[in-house]
Amino acid sequence: MNNTQFHKEFKLQGKSFDSINELIYFSKSISDEVSSFLVEWFNKNSFVEVKTSGSTGTPKLIQLQKKHMVNSALATGNYFKLPEKTSALLCMSTHYIAGKIMLVRALTLGWDIDVVEAESNPLKNTSKIYDFSAMVPLQLQNSLNDLFKVKKLIVGGGVVSNELLNKIQKIETEVFATYGMTETITHIAVKKLNHCHSELVEESNYVSFPNVILSIDERGCLVIDAPKVSDEVVVTNDLVEIISDNSFHWLGRFDSIINSGGIKLIPEQIEEKLSKLIKQRFFVTGIKDAILGEKLVLLIEGLETNLSLNKLKELSTLSKFEVPKEVFYVEKFIETPTKKINRNKTVSLL
Repeated sequence: MNNTQFHKEFKLQGKSFDSINELIYFSKSISDEVSSFLVEWFNKNSFVEVKTSGSTGTPKLIQLQKKHMVNSALATGNYFKLPEKTSALLCMSTHYIAGKIMLVRALTLGWDIDVVEAESNPLKNTSKIYDFSAMVPLQLQNSLNDLFKVKKLIVGGGVVSNELLNKIQKIETEVFATYGMTETITHIAVKKLNHCHSELVEESNYVSFPNVILSIDERGCLVIDAPKVSDEVVVTNDLVEIISDNSFHWLGRFDSIINSGGIKLIPEQIEEKLSKLIKQRFFVTGIKDAILGEKLVLLIEGLETNLSLNKLKELSTLSKFEVPKEVFYVEKFIETPTKKINRNKTVSLL
């Protein structure tokens, strides 16, 4: 398939199309976002302009090759065994890569795709059963009662908490965490989140797609060589442990490391331990301190609870250095447009 056509089995909202113009005209009735992306997809350019999410830095516009997006779609179809006539639900914004690539998968592979508003519980108003969908953790959390409507679900754009992991173990839907970024056209690696042989799901490893070469740089950060989806080698800020040629364990972000009195602390590892105790959304970060340079603090969303630092020490598996020095409560966390917590802006509320 080239960029001037689409798979003969492709359907949008259950409707087939005889031409690109007919498809674009119909898409205007869904949303301007969907329509404008389809116009861009079928234009003469070899690339699509995409904005990065802004969760780990200032959002920026980058160009992604359409041939790489097609390759990414084919890889997902092959890995998850999603052939033509797969029924799919798009419930993420097509302003960002995760939403755009769902449309490209459908166009390339011949799926029957429905588009709904990117809200926190996208399954509540449908009675249809879908073969495949993609969500962020917040949507997964709010869709637990309706999740039987999706057979296979990928979750990206944030860490799935231990509490949420426990809740999805007994549901029928196959749920997978994905690892990737805008530069790699969404995921290049996947790990199962339920129906696993081991009970230690949170310790399972990401497995990369074929034609992806993994390595680490001198900082211990993941380097991705995936020529089918990127002409450039992608150097990430993700601290990982390489397990094998095609698998790795994600540890946290290099740019979020806290240097507290010479001790280097990885927030994501501390948060994993705390997630067994804290039900609300939360995160840990470092703030300036005259003595330590940076001190570790805990921010919790919502009303103040009776969670004390002493209780954290008693009930968690935190080392003495990993125990936060202070706890702050924030009524509502600031989010990025893709519903991730904007840590820097939330901290600025303090």
